[in-house]
Amino acid sequence: MKVIAINGSPHNDGNTAAALKLMAEELNNQDIEVEIIQVGDQAIHGCIGCGYCRGSENNHCVFDDDLVNETVAKMREVNGLILGAPTYYGGIPGAMKSFLDRTFFSSSKYFKYKVGTAFAVVRRTGGLDVHHQLYNYFNLAQTITPPSQYWTVAYGHDKGEVLQDGEGVQTIRKNARAMAWLMKVIDASKGKIPLPEEEKRIMTNFVR
Repeated sequence: MKVIAINGSPHNDGNTAAALKLMAEELNNQDIEVEIIQVGDQAIHGCIGCGYCRGSENNHCVFDDDLVNETVAKMREVNGLILGAPTYYGGIPGAMKSFLDRTFFSSSKYFKYKVGTAFAVVRRTGGLDVHHQLYNYFNLAQTITPPSQYWTVAYGHDKGEVLQDGEGVQTIRKNARAMAWLMKVIDASKGKIPLPEEEKRIMTNFVR
């Protein structure tokens, strides 16, 4: 089994990276491969809502000059996804937000019933907002999320400082172990337990 982990920080060796490495170690201990992809320092187009990906081959985004289409292709094929981001003005950093908007707009159907988890890193406050924003993508894609003992938010500012947050580190480690367990449960159920019955989606607009 394999997991793609997305680093939404502009720093490839900062606190978000340290937290991702902690999760990767836990998953590796469960014989799960983890590939960490650096997104936060890239120049990434924002989604323009053009709808090109709805009818294009392999649902590719119209912008093909950054890492989105290449990374999305990998994300569709693996068993699990991790999203990690620092807190910028109480929200997801811009490059990560652009990446996630285009990724999930073009590919949510591919992430349905996969396992996905996310965490935020923060200096002092706003981390829960980022945590909730990250999980919005999984919720709308019907991705299954594993639990932990608390919200997956870790505190730190200077490089490596997040590792001093004992509770945050423990919460992230437990989340990674729950992720490994959930992925194995889903894999073991294949061919034995059918997926939930589908029905045509009803769309209700509030202004008619």
